[in-house]
Amino acid sequence: MPYYQSWEEFSRAAEKLYLTDPMKVRVVLKYRHCDGNLCMKVTDDAVCLQYKTDQAQDVKKIEKLQGKLMRVMVSKETRSMAMETD
Repeated sequence: MPYYQSWEEFSRAAEKLYLTDPMKVRVVLKYRHCDGNLCMKVTDDAVCLQYKTDQAQDVKKIEKLQGKLMRVMVSKETRSMAMETD
């Protein structure tokens, strides 16, 4: 399971993975204080996407993507429309 080096590639791939089958996708955040690393993992058991960072500015990006995914999960409008408007 390789890590994405680019945030833009990871966020696009994570959104695309979520839109393919929203009922199977899981999002996991893991912070290791001893290393100062924050890892985000998006998986549907067939495909696993991972991104790791130790930069404080990337935490805001991760928070924004997680918020976007959560809004889409609870919205009543079509999922692809909700992702396009953000």
